[in-house]
Amino acid sequence: MWRHHANGRRAAWSTLAVLAALLVVPLLVERAVAGQDAALELLEPTTVFFLRHAEKGTDDARDPELSERGTERAAALAELLEHAGVTHLFASEFRRTQATLAPLAEALGLEVEIVSARSPDVQVAALRALPAGSVAVVAGHSNTTPALVRALGGEVGRLKASRSGDVLGEDEYGRLFVVVLPPPERRVAVQTLELAY
Repeated sequence: MWRHHANGRRAAWSTLAVLAALLVVPLLVERAVAGQDAALELLEPTTVFFLRHAEKGTDDARDPELSERGTERAAALAELLEHAGVTHLFASEFRRTQATLAPLAEALGLEVEIVSARSPDVQVAALRALPAGSVAVVAGHSNTTPALVRALGGEVGRLKASRSGDVLGEDEYGRLFVVVLPPPERRVAVQTLELAY
């Protein structure tokens, strides 16, 4: 009789141990996977789209709004990048850069962060400080866009020489530079891709 109860208790404990294992092991695996996911997130690159503002109007010589063609291009940019996972938007203090990003900002429900065109070091620092896996869009100017791409280690070809350095051509509005920044701890080269929109 004692042996029967002992065997019954042993069987009950064995069953409880198996049930506990079935409940606990998935939790442990889930935590391990979550830890791996967190580690992998830290290794995700930061992607930055650089572009010159869209076509400008003639309403103000110093700080014009976009022309009708520029407004159409801004809408095309929003359509192109709406599903690209954009997390941050940056523009200079000028209306034309902010208006270029306005349709995208509205579509995504994001605020456009203003960084002075005269402070490229501030813009570069802000981009380098973004969390791993971020996707940013920076609307700049014919002179600031190539300079920012290069400051992050990217490459820009087909530029025109000017007194202030290499610039995009006066009629070039549709060039889009994609710079992929590896995490700081990974010794991988910065990659640059050029698109047109």
